[in-house]
Amino acid sequence: MRRSTVSAIALTAGGAALLAAGAVSAQSLTIATVNNSDMIIMQELSTQFEEETGIELDWVVLEENVLRQRVTTDIATGGGQFDIITIGAYETPIWGQEGWLEPVDDLGDDYDYDDLLDPVRNGLSHDGTMYAVPFYAESSFTFYRTDLFEEAGLEMPDQPTYDDIRSFAETLHDPDNEQYGICLRGKPGWGENMAYVSTLVNTFGGRWFDMDWEPQLDSAEWSDAINFYVDLLGNYGPPGAASNGHNENRALFASGNCAMWIDATSAAGYIFNPSDSEVADVTGFTAAPTEAVPNGAGWSWSWALGIPSSSQQVEAAKEFLKWATSKEYVELVGETQGWTVVPPGTRASTYEREEYLEAAPFAEFVHEAILAADPSNPTADEVPYTGVQFVAIPEFQGIGTQVGQSIAAALSGQMDVEQALQGAQSATRRTMDQAGYYD
Repeated sequence: MRRSTVSAIALTAGGAALLAAGAVSAQSLTIATVNNSDMIIMQELSTQFEEETGIELDWVVLEENVLRQRVTTDIATGGGQFDIITIGAYETPIWGQEGWLEPVDDLGDDYDYDDLLDPVRNGLSHDGTMYAVPFYAESSFTFYRTDLFEEAGLEMPDQPTYDDIRSFAETLHDPDNEQYGICLRGKPGWGENMAYVSTLVNTFGGRWFDMDWEPQLDSAEWSDAINFYVDLLGNYGPPGAASNGHNENRALFASGNCAMWIDATSAAGYIFNPSDSEVADVTGFTAAPTEAVPNGAGWSWSWALGIPSSSQQVEAAKEFLKWATSKEYVELVGETQGWTVVPPGTRASTYEREEYLEAAPFAEFVHEAILAADPSNPTADEVPYTGVQFVAIPEFQGIGTQVGQSIAAALSGQMDVEQALQGAQSATRRTMDQAGYYD
């Protein structure tokens, strides 16, 4: 019964599109993607796409930092190793401007571009042209264990402050029983620890650059934020926190080892799925914590699929993009994997499905958080860049990773916070100077 349902839906999503496009001869597409749970589901379900189209898929599934290195190198050199790449809202407009990506705004009227949420669609465009289509989108919020809070007589506010979070973490930290007060990203990388750290700095009132593009990492706001982070995670986090990224913390929370976890809203589908999570029925969620200002406390991000200009199989690649990011694919995931884990945050129609709203208690909250994030106003003061948890300039990929390594060194005790920030300030200033930002 399940197989029949899957085939019927997949035919609608992929086969019908192919009939409209004409026959596609046997081809093979190489796809680079990240090892997140949503992408693993896409890989599993894509056998249906292969059966319906005759197009074979060769998957290269990588850890997030490694994926970014491999994809960036390949696309910047025109290597042609991949026909489809998984990229984010940071890279897409920059690479589109460089001519490194194929435009993807011609997938047909039945793709229903108007159904895509405006912030997500705009984040994947340059000069009004889309250069990637969104697979899922996310903001960030706070997961917490409702059973532990109840046992301790604690109540999580609708809008917690970081003082609240520290107090809760101190109360609930019980390392002798492998229960840690807070889990946060510590693994270095612009898309790993710096995604979270940037939101922390934002809400403490800090910024990456002033209006003259001078780095601000030696400011009091950065010092306050990073000292808070190192103290909080060092005292109430799990052992080896400097090695934990999104996936490691997701596994820790799902296995019951974290009282709180501040991270991507897209993880909610996994955490609330009893097949994956031991705490599905005792998890609550609330907004990302704030400190001095609310701006930039929750991030704005989407993982998307794009086609390198070096691909020799652009039309076949577009068929896969259309299949994997369609309304019909959302239905396929819901019918076969459960509605809790459908790709969130990309299409308005997802939030009109009763099946999803009934299965996913976080759905409306996530929807509103994604719409509320404002990449043009990420912190207290005016900035010359856009981006909440990144700076939308080509140099940020290197800068963010280098600063992330300094922050991780402070977290692991290899240097103190002031040393880390002074080094990060000098390195960032040097990079910006070499890139020509100053007279």
